[in-house]
Amino acid sequence: MLESWGRLIYRRRWPVLVAALAAVIFSVVWGTGVFGATTSADGFATPDSESARAIEVAERALPRGEADVVVLYTDRAGRTVDDPAVRKAVTDAVAALPADRVASALTYYSTGSPQFVSADRTTTYAVLRLAGQDTAQREENYRAIRDDLTRAEGLEVKVGGTVPTTVTINEQVSEDIARAEMLSLPVLMVLLVVVFGGLAAAALPLLTGMVAILGAFTVLHAIALATDLSIFAVNVATFLGLGLAIDYGLFMVARFREELRRTQTVEDALGATMATAGRTVLISGVTVAISMGGLVLFPQIFLKSMGYGGVATVVVDMIAALTLLPAALAVLGPRVNALSLRRRSAASAAEPARGGGWHRTASTVMRRPVLYAVAATALLLAIGAPFLRINWGGVDPRVLPEGTEVRVVSHTLERDFPGNATSPIDVVVQGRTDPAALAERLRQMPGVTGATVTGQSAEVSRIAVTFDGDAQSDAARDLVERIRQMPAPPGTTIYVGGVTATVIDQLDSLADTLPQVALVVGTAIFVLLFLAFGSVVLPVKAIAVNLLSLAAAFGAVVWIFQDGNLSGLLDFTATGSIAPAMPILMLLLLFGVSMDYEVFLLSRVREQYDLTGDNTAAVAAGVQRTGAIITGAALLLMVAIGAMATSGVSFIKLIGVGMAIAIALDATVVRLILVPAAMRLLGRANWWAPGPLARLYRRYGIREEENPKQERDLIPA
Repeated sequence: MLESWGRLIYRRRWPVLVAALAAVIFSVVWGTGVFGATTSADGFATPDSESARAIEVAERALPRGEADVVVLYTDRAGRTVDDPAVRKAVTDAVAALPADRVASALTYYSTGSPQFVSADRTTTYAVLRLAGQDTAQREENYRAIRDDLTRAEGLEVKVGGTVPTTVTINEQVSEDIARAEMLSLPVLMVLLVVVFGGLAAAALPLLTGMVAILGAFTVLHAIALATDLSIFAVNVATFLGLGLAIDYGLFMVARFREELRRTQTVEDALGATMATAGRTVLISGVTVAISMGGLVLFPQIFLKSMGYGGVATVVVDMIAALTLLPAALAVLGPRVNALSLRRRSAASAAEPARGGGWHRTASTVMRRPVLYAVAATALLLAIGAPFLRINWGGVDPRVLPEGTEVRVVSHTLERDFPGNATSPIDVVVQGRTDPAALAERLRQMPGVTGATVTGQSAEVSRIAVTFDGDAQSDAARDLVERIRQMPAPPGTTIYVGGVTATVIDQLDSLADTLPQVALVVGTAIFVLLFLAFGSVVLPVKAIAVNLLSLAAAFGAVVWIFQDGNLSGLLDFTATGSIAPAMPILMLLLLFGVSMDYEVFLLSRVREQYDLTGDNTAAVAAGVQRTGAIITGAALLLMVAIGAMATSGVSFIKLIGVGMAIAIALDATVVRLILVPAAMRLLGRANWWAPGPLARLYRRYGIREEENPKQERDLIPA
């Protein structure tokens, strides 16, 4: 039992703290090596899809055809690309690049192709294929020649392309996360002091968070040695680790201070804290870990990595909250109130008190439950309505701030050069055929501006198809689908790849995988909540209410980031679409966090219901006991995660803004209005379970027996 665990921690508090210090030292020395063990940000592609198969088949038989780097050249004197001096400057610059870093280079002067010349003939570009067997090696080679690329006599040079874009996003995200932490930590410390009313208590959640983040780095480093791990896994460990540590710290410390006033000794207070708040943290941690674990079921490296990072972070956070934090509380004892700035903190204000503000709010809602439930639901549905018109798209250089070099190159290519020269639809044909004849068929298709054979061997051919419009447009997707439906020459198989095809395959993969994830995560959370609260009604209600708040957050994200509202204030460029991996990530992150608050509230409600048998009084008491804590935790988590809104990468900004909105709605509209109203309408049915399941709960439920010696403050209805 957790009470016994709390008493054991009390008796072994110093060895626990020493062990924690040793773990921190190891994490600093070895765990931080995760930063050099992760892969790049390029993890959105879907393995085993047709677009991935196109790359695999072509690379086995042909030289790679991707434009790893695009170098844009413009003469400073305004001369055209036909001028001999411009020709010499470009060819000399390309020839000077080290052969061990650059596998091949194509220019207007080596190919004679008009696609390399701008409409006004003042700008041209080179397409470089970097040496290296994988993305990491090609990125390393790019960094080695980055300065060399800009050396061209008399020419203005800008560098873009797939590899520079990935590297730039990685570097931008790393800078943004560091800046967000520097901005958020002082604010969090001030808010924690305000919430707890003292420096000693306020420091504990931050201490737990720092230890948890380092521990998560260590786990992720071990995972990175066994499988590919995106750099974004480290980012999720940072903000989620701090946010959850603050949540768990608030709940544990507030309960410990409450129990200190009720019990005779620090050991008794810690035992009671672990039996109640510790149990809640355990259930909450497992719930959030299950939700984040759903990301591991997706095939994309980006989502898998976020799942690994999320589960590692939650588990380490939970372990720290159930070991390090109680050991620190055992050492501090009553000194947890040291350095107090005021007599009564917000945390203590959350304790039961007759006529408390949170109690009055819940009672007001429960007097007119239908009115409040309908109003809250209507509000959430109205905010979520824009989600019905979401438009899916990929990640391109527009996610970076305006003026970023790779974005300027991308925009220049789209504006001044023949359509999609560097992001064509790749048609890979496996089997003996005449690629020129197939290219001619492709040229006849509506919307196609060109079809060029870019590689040929005995068994494999590759054709680059250019087209009108943007690679992320509906017209481009329609063209991909039409090419895929085109009959293949006899004895051959056609695979269609490229940027547009990759997005289509990603959408199909996510659509296929999401129901499985929903079933696994939903079932696991249902079972866990049943074992925690002994009801089959509450888990269904919790899942339904949380999905409603998530729908509202998604609607807000579409209204802001797809439609471009608030783009000036938030400083991003609306692309008219949203990368599909982002809502999936938000869904499981927010579902876990929302369940976090649900467990906090229901734990206190169940505790009071077991004592009184009065559902209405128990709900009011639960809201009173947790209202200030949940509100404070939500505010602090909004600061920790919302700091990501300062990122210069729009999809990171989207996650920060979307999660901040969702947390705000969850802590106010959902927890203070919708949940009390729903629980009042359900009445005693909240706690119903069929006879066999009720007996199962009594035997195996995750609950603590009430200590008859412990005095409890009850709130009347």
